[in-house]
Amino acid sequence: MANFITRTRGRQRLHWTDWASYAYLGFGVLLMFGPVLWLVLSSFKTETELQHYPPRLLPYVQQTVTLPGYDDPLLVFHVTQGPLAGQDVAQVRRIGLVSQMVRPDDPTTIVKVPIADREPVEHVALATSNYQKLFQRFNFLRFLWNSTFITVVATAITLLVNSMAAFALSKYEFRGRGTVMAMVIGTLMIPQTVVLVPLFLITRDFGLINTLWGVIIPGAATPTGVFLLRQYMLTIPDEILDAARMDNASEWKIYWRIILPLSAPAIAVLAILSIMWRWNDFLWPLIALSQTENFTLQLALNSFRGEFTTDWASLLAMTVLTLVPVVAVFAFLQKYIATGIASTGGK
Repeated sequence: MANFITRTRGRQRLHWTDWASYAYLGFGVLLMFGPVLWLVLSSFKTETELQHYPPRLLPYVQQTVTLPGYDDPLLVFHVTQGPLAGQDVAQVRRIGLVSQMVRPDDPTTIVKVPIADREPVEHVALATSNYQKLFQRFNFLRFLWNSTFITVVATAITLLVNSMAAFALSKYEFRGRGTVMAMVIGTLMIPQTVVLVPLFLITRDFGLINTLWGVIIPGAATPTGVFLLRQYMLTIPDEILDAARMDNASEWKIYWRIILPLSAPAIAVLAILSIMWRWNDFLWPLIALSQTENFTLQLALNSFRGEFTTDWASLLAMTVLTLVPVVAVFAFLQKYIATGIASTGGK
């Protein structure tokens, strides 16, 4: 890979096409990973640093000092003008446009300094307390378990139901097969918001409101998954199935022992999509769940936003923790993506 990345058109010096290629690739990397880097670094910033203008990439924290006679640590400033110019002093209090300062070597003598003649003494530091507050303020592990349970169980049911439907629509000849497939594909054109009311009424009649199963079951079968797996299963030769039937294999054994293993790349792609759908789903859990103990991480994120104020530090920290499982799953299954997508519709 290193040889491929460093390959150039010019031999002794870079050709202009090499500069253009590297500039394009660098811009693409910055465009994709820049917001993620900004999110991760911002999650380690204090609330004061998040309100700083203009915004800065690295998390800065103002230096403090503990002096005798004062209960709380005092903020340190560097004086730029006046009698104390060039010195680092600690702020006792601020009154309007004037700050009352003391020198660390003489904490009893208060000197008044205009706020325009001082600048904060800062250094780069990670505010790990943003993550610690998540476990103190919320039952984070409970929300994590709810999201994990919903995602894992819903993905397993989705793979089972969609693969069985795709197997029937791809390998069985029956009247109306084309009509059924057209109806499945046609549901892709129906927005989710159109079916929210009838879906809520059905879920309520079955007594699944405010339960995790009420979030899992309604989306068990997806038209995208059926279409994706059917297109891949069409590439599997029918002679393999006929040979298995001649060996007295049941239809279930053909599906379980032959179809599923051969469809592993497409199933991996559907698994990634299903995990992302379920993990990031917000609208339906917001409607189906009203009890806090059943909330998912996405609903817990919404609790940081108030009517007048928003706890941005905790919100960003929890957003990072919410993204970690999806990134881990994507990194684990990414080798199947190109193979699966290239095979589900290439023939």
